[in-house]
Amino acid sequence: MKGPAKRPVSGTKFEIPENVTNITQTLKRKGFEAFLIGGCVRDLFLGNKPKDWDVTTNAIPDQIMAAFEKTFYENDYGTVGVVNEDTADETLKVIEVTPYRIESVYSDKRRPDSVTFSKNLEDDLKRRDFTINAIAYDCEEQKTVDLYGGLADLSVGIIRAVGKARERFAEDALRTLRAVRLSAQLGFEIEQETKKAIAEEARGLGQISKERIRDEFIKVIESDRPAEALTLARDLGLLKFIIPDIEKGQGVKQNQAHSFDVWTHLLKTLSHAAKKEMALPVRLAALFHDVGKPDTRRWSEEKKDYTFYGHDVVGARITAKILKDLRFPNDLADKVVKLVRWHMFFSDTEQITNSAVRRLVMNVGKDNVWDLMNVRACDRIGTGRPKESPYRLRKYHSMIDEVMRDPISVGMLKIDGARIMDVIKEPPGPRIGFILHALLEEVLDDPKKNEPEILEKMAINMAGLSEVELKKIGVGAKEKKEEEEERGVKEIRKKHWVE
Repeated sequence: MKGPAKRPVSGTKFEIPENVTNITQTLKRKGFEAFLIGGCVRDLFLGNKPKDWDVTTNAIPDQIMAAFEKTFYENDYGTVGVVNEDTADETLKVIEVTPYRIESVYSDKRRPDSVTFSKNLEDDLKRRDFTINAIAYDCEEQKTVDLYGGLADLSVGIIRAVGKARERFAEDALRTLRAVRLSAQLGFEIEQETKKAIAEEARGLGQISKERIRDEFIKVIESDRPAEALTLARDLGLLKFIIPDIEKGQGVKQNQAHSFDVWTHLLKTLSHAAKKEMALPVRLAALFHDVGKPDTRRWSEEKKDYTFYGHDVVGARITAKILKDLRFPNDLADKVVKLVRWHMFFSDTEQITNSAVRRLVMNVGKDNVWDLMNVRACDRIGTGRPKESPYRLRKYHSMIDEVMRDPISVGMLKIDGARIMDVIKEPPGPRIGFILHALLEEVLDDPKKNEPEILEKMAINMAGLSEVELKKIGVGAKEKKEEEEERGVKEIRKKHWVE
């Protein structure tokens, strides 16, 4: 995954925020050592703005807490959070200060069995994961402590384990995935011995909590090179412990509309989403949108080609399971599943109706419809086609803009349950809900009917019907129309060989 590696900036003098130097200076005034450590030092040498700040010291937790006004200490590893309330910068609100540590064996491949605080910086550096994260920097002395060649590896774009690579990965198997993530974020190569050790220790990732894997996976997907990272994860034997369903697409040939197998198509779709700097839900949907194809592929003698009918529905179920297994938040998972479920909307603007577009917006939600359009644009590029937004898709965008002003849910009707009860003189009950949905069906087909007077007259007419009849209209009619539309779209898709 070699990219243009950034060389360390000349010299070792950096502009360090005052919230950070206040901490290092305070510790030194108390007679302790204090160094910046980890990712923030790496980012400083690469000329990037650190996403967080970490300090390491020979002070123990009680001494650290005594040195600052507001702190918290909620872990078994000595890390104290020093709180800064005088800043709006999220990266500076909490700065973690950790004593030099010596760690015992990692019996569960996740965390050390015990931690001992040390007085020597070298003890702390040798337990770090990668050389580029094992560089300590003294803000006041402008001095760098680099015992493992981290600066040299930064200069040539290399990710190398500290000490014996297999030992580092045996200690914490998540480091195997972290190496892949760093390579994606930085555009660095993983050094050969380190890469070999990752493959040898890959099975340890199966013992890592899904939450920790999810957090690294998100960073991979949000990087500039997610497709390269996932390919590397596959090659090193890690992907099967993250999203094994994706690997099923390897070698699964598609129909004439596609230039690539399912695996390659998904990665190319994701790559375009990353290139366009799209949000996480779109990137995830881009990766998963055709995950149902391996299970739905059938050979058609009539077409002399493969079909994938229902892969959007199957893919949505698989996506829901993947995101649940990785402990994604429900709201994010629901959105991604909707994008996968509805990514196959029929977009032939010569034959599609505004009513069908309204139903799509209703199904996916107004807040999600433009993300769905982005998924479709990425999907198109992922097939090998040169244009992400042909005329037909642009015209569909226009139709969405038009119908977004129309009612697509009961809440957008110009009548509500209270008014219906007042008009038809009925108490609250299921009948009121059935009438509302029946009215929505009428308005979806003809938005001009969404006027209070018209809706009231229709409600009065419907009030004379029995509850069974109302339910048939309000629920049955909706299901029938959806079935008819789906059947019609399938016929058109068959005609145009669109799956």
